[in-house]
This record gives sequence, C-alpha cells and structure tokens, in this order.
Amino acid sequence: MLRVIGGAARGVPLKAPDERTTRPTMDRIKESVFNILMPYITDTAILDIFAGSGSLGIEALSRGAKSAVFVDNGRKCRDIIMDNLKKTRFTQQATVLAMDVEKALRYLSKNQEKFDIIFMDPPYNMNFVVRTIQNIDDFDIMSEEGILACEHHVDESPPEKVGNLVKTRVKSYGETLYSFYEKETR
Repeated sequence: MLRVIGGAARGVPLKAPDERTTRPTMDRIKESVFNILMPYITDTAILDIFAGSGSLGIEALSRGAKSAVFVDNGRKCRDIIMDNLKKTRFTQQATVLAMDVEKALRYLSKNQEKFDIIFMDPPYNMNFVVRTIQNIDDFDIMSEEGILACEHHVDESPPEKVGNLVKTRVKSYGETLYSFYEKETR
C-alpha cells in the first residue's frame, strides 16, 4: 500500500495509478532518498515530474517543504494527485500540471520558477532521463543550491555531467538507481 512515511501526514494512505502503467516508488527506497534529502527539505520549493501519484512531492510537503508543483501528462494521474493532496491537506501548497513534462518545464521557466529539489521518476528504459535532465538545465529551473533526484533503471546510465548539472551521488536499490545532480560550482 502506498502511503506517506514521515512528517505531518505520516501514515496517510495514498491512491496510486494502475500499476501496469506506473511504478510507485517503494517505501524503503523513498525512506532512503528522504534520509539523504532531509537536511535540505525544510521551507523548499519542490518539483515532482512524471509524478504519477504525487507520492514524492507529497512526502516532501509532509516533511516541511513550503510548496510543490506536480507534473504528469495523464489526466487520471492528475486526478489521483489532487485526491492525494486533499487527503493529506496540502492542496493550498500545491499546483498540479496535467501536461507533457517538456512543455511544463518550458512553462515554469517562462514564469521564472526555481525549484530547490526536483524529483524525476520517468518511465524506465524509454530514453527520457538524459533529455529531461538536459531540459531542466536548459530551462534553468533549478535554484543555485538545488538538487535533482532522478530515479532510473540500472540499465540506464545518465552521464556524469549534463550541461551545468553534475552527478554528485548514486544510490542503488536492486534494479532501481537514484542519481543526484547539483549545479556545477565554478
């Protein structure tokens, strides 16, 4: 069962999209990722792309993030995210965009949005990883001290550097990897 595992909404069950078309992040992986990010979450702006259920962004809100934008091109996912935000009482702190990720990144860039933590969980093995990281850099939506947490399959190998973003850490969870990127310091 998908649920919030920490913070103000701890234990609240979350709806998930059909598991044949999405792959919710498992609790043990989510806990590990949030242990890494916890020192940086309080009072941050979160972007959750390829959001599915919105579990990662909602977890960040539960743990003290100030706001979150959720992006998923599926209407069903948008409705599930909205339901999950209502259940956790985070609707006032959230925006949900039901659109293609690249279009959403362009839109957020035009509105001069900056995010402190970006969660990226694209479908596995469909060539979204590098292109999306490149778009995040090109559209300059990550704050100077921001962190990109990218979930991907072990068969996908994002490069050490994409534009101005540098891979700083990789965590392995069986066939699932998390690559963390930060802006290159000059």
